[in-house]
Amino acid sequence: MVRLLGPQDRLLSTIERQFPGVRLLVRGNLVSLDGSAEQVAAAERLVRELIEMVRGGADLGPVDVTSSARILERGQGSPAEVLSQAILTGRGKSIRPKTLGQKAYVDAIDLNTVTFGIGPAGTGKTYLAMAKAVQALQRKEVERIILTRPAVEAGERLGFLPGTLTDKIDPYLRPLYDALNEMMDPEIVPKLLASGTVEVAPLAYMRGRTLNNAFVVLDEAQNTTPEQMKMFLTRLGFGTRMVVTGDITQVDLPGGASGLQLVTRVLDGITDIHFARLTSEDVVRHSLVGRIVDAYTKYDAERQLRAFERHQAFEQDGAVEREGQNRAERRGRTPQDHRPPSAERPKRGWRG
Repeated sequence: MVRLLGPQDRLLSTIERQFPGVRLLVRGNLVSLDGSAEQVAAAERLVRELIEMVRGGADLGPVDVTSSARILERGQGSPAEVLSQAILTGRGKSIRPKTLGQKAYVDAIDLNTVTFGIGPAGTGKTYLAMAKAVQALQRKEVERIILTRPAVEAGERLGFLPGTLTDKIDPYLRPLYDALNEMMDPEIVPKLLASGTVEVAPLAYMRGRTLNNAFVVLDEAQNTTPEQMKMFLTRLGFGTRMVVTGDITQVDLPGGASGLQLVTRVLDGITDIHFARLTSEDVVRHSLVGRIVDAYTKYDAERQLRAFERHQAFEQDGAVEREGQNRAERRGRTPQDHRPPSAERPKRGWRG
C-alpha cells in the first residue's frame, strides 16, 4: 500500500487529479472510491492496473499514474503489460519505458538497425538508448558501446579551456558519463573505458572508422551538419546498431542547417531505418517541462504563421504594384499596331 500511494500519498493525489469527480479514501489495505458510476469505474481500472505494476516490482511515480490513465482512456491496452518491461535492473532501481511513445521507441531499437529518436527535452531519448546499449553489452549481443555527440557550444562562447584535449572535450560529454554511472557500477565504468569496451568520444573522432559489432549512440544530433550526419551514418559496420537522438527545436549551430532535420526527409521510407517521434506526452521530468514544451511549440507555430502571412501580404502587394506599373506603361504610349507605318504617313511641306 505504501508503494501504491507513494511518499506523503503523492500518487493518491495524482489519481484524484486524474478523476476530479471521485473521492478516494484509504483505510489500512482498503481503498474506497466514491463518485459517479462512470468515473468510479474508470478510477477503479486505474487503481487495479497500478496494483499490478507494484506487484511486478515497479517503482511508481506521478508520470506512471498519468501515463496509465491516458492508456486506459484511449483503450490502448493494459498499462501493467505495456509499461512493465524493464530494460535494466540494478543499483536499487529498474529502467523501463514509462509512456506509450517510449515503449514504441524501445521496440523500434530492437527491430531496426538504425533508429532515430526525435523529440523534446525530458522524453528519455538518450537515457533509454544508453540503457539498451548497456543491455546489449550485458547480453553479449555487441562487443562494445560507442557514445558520441558533437562538441557544439549551446549559444555561448566558452573561450580557451585549459588542460589536455581530453580535458577540453569532457565538459561536452559529461551527460553521457553521468548516465553511464547511473546504469553501471561506478567502479566498473573506468575499467570499461580504459579497455575500450565503452568509448565516449566527440563526433569528429568518428571520421574514417568502420564500427563493427558495436552499439553506437549519437546524442544531440540536431547539432550535426548534413555532412557530419552522412559521415556518421556511413560508419555503420556488420553487427552494429545505431541510435540517433536529438531535438530539432534546439539547434545550436551558427548557420542553423541541421543534419537531423535533413535526414528525416532523405532517409524516410528506407527499410531497417525507423524514425521514432516523441512528444510532450512522453516527458518524464517535472510536469512543468511538458507544459513548457507545449508553450514553446505553440509560440513557434504562431510565429511561423505570422511569418507566412507577412510573406503572403508582401507577395500580394508586389503583384498589385507590378500590375499598376504595367497599366501606367500601357497608358503612357500608343500601341505600335495603332500607328501608321512611316511610308504611309502624309508628308508635310509648302504648297505653291
